[in-house]
Amino acid sequence: MTDLPPVVAAPNSNWAATAEFYALIPWADSNTTVKGFDAVTTLNPSEIFGEQLQSAFAMRASVEYKRVGLLADVSYSQLGAQQSFNTSSELLSGNSTVSSINGIYDFALRYRFGSREAAVGVPGEFSLIPYAGVRVVEAQLVVEAQLQNPRQFVKQGKLSRTWAEPLIGLQGSVFLAPRLRAFGRFDLAGFGLAGEQDLTGNAQLGFGYAVGNNTSLNISMRYFGQTWNNGARLDNGYTSHQYGPEVAVKFFF
Repeated sequence: MTDLPPVVAAPNSNWAATAEFYALIPWADSNTTVKGFDAVTTLNPSEIFGEQLQSAFAMRASVEYKRVGLLADVSYSQLGAQQSFNTSSELLSGNSTVSSINGIYDFALRYRFGSREAAVGVPGEFSLIPYAGVRVVEAQLVVEAQLQNPRQFVKQGKLSRTWAEPLIGLQGSVFLAPRLRAFGRFDLAGFGLAGEQDLTGNAQLGFGYAVGNNTSLNISMRYFGQTWNNGARLDNGYTSHQYGPEVAVKFFF
């Protein structure tokens, strides 16, 4: 007897919501500039999670009425003093450290084409959701460099800034099997409006597998990039590239 796919009941409410808790497991390359002084940092996941990470929180959520809705994506991390490198001089050894707090807070209006988002569906069923809103970026970075003699680290400067920038994006998913779906996301924000350089963006592709009628385990590959610089003579700014797997659990209501 042929197994039939599960019957998905039609939603009996105009309202729907999702909540997703996630963790990015990244390789991270960054360049931090304070008062014209550059510090270059390269970290792998074992260094981040084994030595540097002090606190972190990440969650996405959405709510919609019929096809129109709101979404939010909140990500916060705090890293301790990360070993970095700088161009040495007569006074400096070439070794430096960067301590960082980084928060990314997205809030946007969205519209859905296709079927309502769900953990279980019919193969070929899809949703496509463009969105637009605001991204709030919080950056606090402290740079210290090691003197040649005596061998001690001295604070070179601090970058502390929070700003808002326009955000546009697109996310979508398609069912490959009743409990298996492919999904993707792409967004850009900034467009040079909050500094001489100002741009952030995400690119993400992955798969979700339903472990219940309303719960999905997701795994994906994600890239997240940031660049900001004030363009002053002794400039402040930073560039960051994070890339690696992201794991998540997503609930559908």
